[in-house]
Amino acid sequence: MAARLLLLRRVLRRVAPRAPGWATGAPAPVRAASAGGIPTDEEQATGLERKILEAMKRGEDPYSIFKPKSYAGTKEDPQIVPSVGDKRIVGCICEEDNSAIIWFWVHKGESQRCPQCGAYYKLVHHEVPP
Repeated sequence: MAARLLLLRRVLRRVAPRAPGWATGAPAPVRAASAGGIPTDEEQATGLERKILEAMKRGEDPYSIFKPKSYAGTKEDPQIVPSVGDKRIVGCICEEDNSAIIWFWVHKGESQRCPQCGAYYKLVHHEVPP
């Protein structure tokens, strides 16, 4: 068995030559492209991805990527609804196991209540990033 492996190794060396030192266990030569290391996401990001990464460094969430903060839904602490306009439609799942969604409009100004469960929602103006 060992003789076959040695013979196969000798044949493969003639047919498919490798980089110098491959059979002796010497380290493979370093490619020039990897000499400087792998670029980070910040170094190679462009366009919209770059804008998002820069905003995230400043602690902003311009495109609502993160999970929204949880609010109590009371009159003093209403659920915040971001909008670029003066009104927005909201769907409220009043109970956790409810399969129906109650849809209603939330307008700019005072907070409004869900017609079924009474949770409060308030519209807040959201700037669209340039």
